[in-house]
Amino acid sequence: MAASRSRRRHRSRRRADMSLLGGIRPPIAALSALLLALAALTAFQLGHVGRETVPPAVLTSQQYFAEDGAIALRASLDESITDIGRTASLFSSGEPVSPDSVLDKLGSVYQKWRGTAVIEIKSGRLEAQRGENLPLTALDLTALDEEDGLAPRMVRLENGETRLLTLALLSWPDRPQQLLVASSSLKVPGISLGRSRAIAVLDSSGQILGSDGVGSSGPERQQLGKFAKTVAQKAARHPLQAKEPGSGGFAGVSGSLLGDSRNGHRSVAGYAKLTGSQPGVGTDATALGLTVVSFVGVAEKRSAAVDSFFWIAASAALLVLGALAVTLLVTTVQRPLLRLFLESRRIGRGDLNRPVTVPKYGEAARIGAALDRLRRQLLGEPGAEAGGPRGGRRSRIGTRALLAVSGILLLVWSAPLLLTLNRAGASVDVPRTIVDDQRERTDTLADRVRRALNEGHADLTSVASAISDRTTPAELTKLLERTRNQHGRYESLYVLSADGTVMARTGAKPHHPAGTAPSKQPVTLVDSGNRPVITEYAEAPGLPGASVVGELRIDFLNALLKRPGLGEVRVVDAGHRVIGGNNGYLAFAPLSDPALDALVNAANEKAGAAGKSGTDEKAEKGPRARSTLLRDGGVFVAAAAPMTGGGVAQPLEWTVVTRQPAKGLEIPAYTAQNRTVLAGLLGLTGAVACLGWIHIIIVRPLRDLARRAEDLADGDRRTVVYPTHHDEVGAVTRSLEVIRLQLLEQRKRDAAGVGTGGRTPGRATPAGRN
Repeated sequence: MAASRSRRRHRSRRRADMSLLGGIRPPIAALSALLLALAALTAFQLGHVGRETVPPAVLTSQQYFAEDGAIALRASLDESITDIGRTASLFSSGEPVSPDSVLDKLGSVYQKWRGTAVIEIKSGRLEAQRGENLPLTALDLTALDEEDGLAPRMVRLENGETRLLTLALLSWPDRPQQLLVASSSLKVPGISLGRSRAIAVLDSSGQILGSDGVGSSGPERQQLGKFAKTVAQKAARHPLQAKEPGSGGFAGVSGSLLGDSRNGHRSVAGYAKLTGSQPGVGTDATALGLTVVSFVGVAEKRSAAVDSFFWIAASAALLVLGALAVTLLVTTVQRPLLRLFLESRRIGRGDLNRPVTVPKYGEAARIGAALDRLRRQLLGEPGAEAGGPRGGRRSRIGTRALLAVSGILLLVWSAPLLLTLNRAGASVDVPRTIVDDQRERTDTLADRVRRALNEGHADLTSVASAISDRTTPAELTKLLERTRNQHGRYESLYVLSADGTVMARTGAKPHHPAGTAPSKQPVTLVDSGNRPVITEYAEAPGLPGASVVGELRIDFLNALLKRPGLGEVRVVDAGHRVIGGNNGYLAFAPLSDPALDALVNAANEKAGAAGKSGTDEKAEKGPRARSTLLRDGGVFVAAAAPMTGGGVAQPLEWTVVTRQPAKGLEIPAYTAQNRTVLAGLLGLTGAVACLGWIHIIIVRPLRDLARRAEDLADGDRRTVVYPTHHDEVGAVTRSLEVIRLQLLEQRKRDAAGVGTGGRTPGRATPAGRN
């Protein structure tokens, strides 16, 4: 018997200990821990805003700038390599021509190389040369038949400059094979540097191959040398391991650096290694291992957007309100429930002398009142079953109401942080460097579009130069297909005769009107059912009146505009109608904001001053890129850049317009706002999670238990009372089931006593009485 009692006590103690793993204590403890952690985070971490001398948004902008340069350089080098190879292939497929004719034709079609030459491979004799003298002694003509014998290579001139040599073979039957060589400088093409920016191209060892905006000596050259050493180490990393925040969609290695500080200004650099347009897909240019680095001087300004006192006060307020909420939960929910747990165990063990201590509020009050009625019923008191109250006034305030009060206390702290406090208004200070970078990057993008159109026309001109009246339609089709496969910009390629007849074509159906002679405009734009059709015409000298026509894919144009950190990008024509964009747009629709129309007008003014057009640029004559801050309906950094670099695209009078919301920039005002919202969101999430936990695990079972306890006290002995969870509520439920069984046993004994003449054999006595 003693051993049995010991085992029962051990099981009872184990149940009491196991109940502590669930139930009311864990969510309240978790809520307390979350509030303390959030208060510490608010006071010591979130308040560190605006303490950097250079905002992170400026660093990210320099990274984007270097990525633009790397993309432009890679595209230019790959285009040059492809053009040399395709030109040599076109000449080799036709009748033999002299080396001078090859170079003259190459120079008339493309004006991108610093020097060109033709060499007879067998004898090594220089047959013809144009432009600057080439370092031909650096070429090993005996190794051209090896695997990488015709790969582009970098050579250094006597003056210290570096040139990229591009090679291609000229082959005709019964004639000595010749080597076509073109040299180009390793400078980033079409990059708008502004007034104080510098840019350079580095090799894999960090050696400077070419630069713009950097003097031969002085602090800038020293700073570039320091950046070059650091960039060489960082560029050697794998792209997947080198990804940094703000890297955007750039597939290669890129990042930003902080340089030396001098006279209140600090050098900020961005770097980007040349990479293919697709991750893991290299090109001839990427095989060179080049890296672009750009840097600019930025004024240092340490400006805390929000006083640290705000964050300390917010942390203190959270501690006060959190303490009130936790105290309310402990005193009105946890303690009454634990008291019920102990009282129900006492009644279930048969200790019926003392009345049940009934809580004051909620379902615990109803359960306590029912327990006391059950205690009186077990004692056999008359009227205990029918006459007992069901909680009275005490049950009007439920546990859900107490839980809601705790939630309101926490919401008082979270709601202002989420909705009102630390909001960056329309007067937010955007660093001048960000506005300038938006302008320069937009100008670079406009030049990129212009170069793409000019390159497309040059390709067509190169094809047209290989056509004569002896070229068959089959040969024309083969030539067009090869060109279209080499360049993915064309949707349709065809040869149009003088009377408008399509002599050969490849790709989609032409949009040129049937029976209409080729346009005299090199580039045209037409509306084909709300779809822009950009068509380029190149006259064929060997076929009078005929032209090679290429229709550009609009997706090709839109792909050029997809650059992170510029926001919404649009290309508009002379009438400010949208032609292309980096996201969804309606073709030939007007710009969405009249302020952007004014900005486009300012950028295209022939001799106007920027001050008259409302932009924040200094007065300068002639069309040029402009940028400004728009503060209507939010703060936006906007820029417009006309295509002013010349070529066949110049007459189109297109303009590239960009608009970026300032709220996406990592500057102190918006960082403080975002962190304030984050603090409020964390507080709200923690409160909802913990209070929801209490509601699901405790409140709902407790309400159901209160109903069952009252039914049992009212005389329902048939319904089995079983626990849902192994916690305090479950323990009270098990005790009620024990009491129900005791009441059933008591009823049986009472019935047996009536059957035996009123004697009640063996009626149980309260604990402590023998």
